[in-house]
Amino acid sequence: MVLNDNIHANWIQTRSTICEANADCMKRTSKGTTMNLDIICSQTRNAGLLRSLLVCGIISSLFYVATDILGGMLLGDYDSISRFVSELSAIGAPSRPLFVSLYIVHDILVTAFGLGFWALAGRKRALRFAGGFLVGYAVAGFVGLFFPMSPGESAMAFSNVMHQIAIGSTVLLILLSVGVGAIAFGKKFRFYSFVTIMVYLVLGALPFLGAVQAEAGQPIPWIGLVERTMVYGFMLWVAVLAVVLWRLETGSIQLSEATPAETLSKDSM
Repeated sequence: MVLNDNIHANWIQTRSTICEANADCMKRTSKGTTMNLDIICSQTRNAGLLRSLLVCGIISSLFYVATDILGGMLLGDYDSISRFVSELSAIGAPSRPLFVSLYIVHDILVTAFGLGFWALAGRKRALRFAGGFLVGYAVAGFVGLFFPMSPGESAMAFSNVMHQIAIGSTVLLILLSVGVGAIAFGKKFRFYSFVTIMVYLVLGALPFLGAVQAEAGQPIPWIGLVERTMVYGFMLWVAVLAVVLWRLETGSIQLSEATPAETLSKDSM
């Protein structure tokens, strides 16, 4: 994956800033030798913001999958192929307490990932927007927990209307996150991101077509599979993005150690 010079400049500037901030951490050992400043900077970066970003990005996706699986296990007759994910947190569902608790953790992890993404963006506006949209997705998902699906009631019932609005908001923020994030990186990740968007555009309308039947307790053979293809696709994108950022930082460290910052060339991932 080819990264543009602006991204390299942002990451090198971030490294320089961290090094300057930690200059006062240099101490002399009992033998009078000076600790290596580059080691201090590397340890600070890897053990701090970068590692947190990677962990939160990947774990948030795994947490969502676990939330879906564990919630379905609490409903004996639940079929993930033909039932909405929202039914796991519906009013009166035995799985709602567990689903809500785990989903809140997922939202917190996504928020941490988005904020870390923002912090690493430097002056790259596209990266900042992508991080902001990820935080917005987490906020919209959290708000949606207060408006659960209400099975058996009309589609125009207040809770169901608000629930659909919350879902629509999360889908919009997902598309914005993926679309803006794609712009900031190289061709391979951009192509992968656009494929993810196309899957959403093709499948996105289908879950809403079966909303009335689901509220009436009538399962739809394919609707759960369609929804999970969309959601899991985004979870995978978030995890891949975290790995891309890790490799980007690793490449910057290697290049900056071997070559002066002003002569950096483009890196491939």
